[in-house]
Amino acid sequence: MNVQSYKAGKLGNSEFDESPFGDKVLYRTLKDAVVMYHANLRQGTAKTKDRHEVHGSGAKPWKQKHTGRARAGDKKSPLWRKGGVVFGPHPRDFSYHMPRTAKRVALRTALLGKLRDGELVLATLPALDAPSSKTARKMLADLGAPTRALLILGEANTNVWKSFRNFPGVKVCVASDLNARDVVNGGKVIAESSAMDALVERVGKKADTKKADTKKADTKKADTKKADTKKTDTARAGKKTKAGAE
Repeated sequence: MNVQSYKAGKLGNSEFDESPFGDKVLYRTLKDAVVMYHANLRQGTAKTKDRHEVHGSGAKPWKQKHTGRARAGDKKSPLWRKGGVVFGPHPRDFSYHMPRTAKRVALRTALLGKLRDGELVLATLPALDAPSSKTARKMLADLGAPTRALLILGEANTNVWKSFRNFPGVKVCVASDLNARDVVNGGKVIAESSAMDALVERVGKKADTKKADTKKADTKKADTKKADTKKTDTARAGKKTKAGAE
């Protein structure tokens, strides 16, 4: 498929093979992954005081009967002003994790969605000997001055990161650290060719096959080792029985 390309300040088009990223966008898997990443970002520090944590006396305000007033047990009742909170939030851990394969599929399908929506640009970044916000600003202007942009690098580059970090809505990320939430929230995705090659290697369909083959080989190796251990134990037991009989 044709995707936008950027080189030396000029926009163009180039061919890109999208097949490693699948045939269709898996919206359910993508949504589950984004919700998981958002949940893992939650601090979980919200806290309210129950009636046993509120400061105040536990004495009965007035006697139970013959006052003409509603009965009351103490001033810390949730019905009273400055009383405790019923079923309020308490510190908790909201984090959970999806299987690694599902996270890999989510990232793959997020990139496929960006490709199909025309929001991915293959860029050749200018060589920076030192941080330069001016160069970064010109590049963003050439790409249409997007309000949000995600810059994906093949390898960490301090000068590029320092050049883009002051622009609101722009995030710089290395291909090895990329996740589905970054892609979905990133707006326009600006990626180096080396970064896309790394992503194909990391989350492409062939990566799943390679990891499955590795898992099968490890399982087979473990089964063989277990069988050899069992044979050795059986032989030792036979020798002990024979020695006892003699």
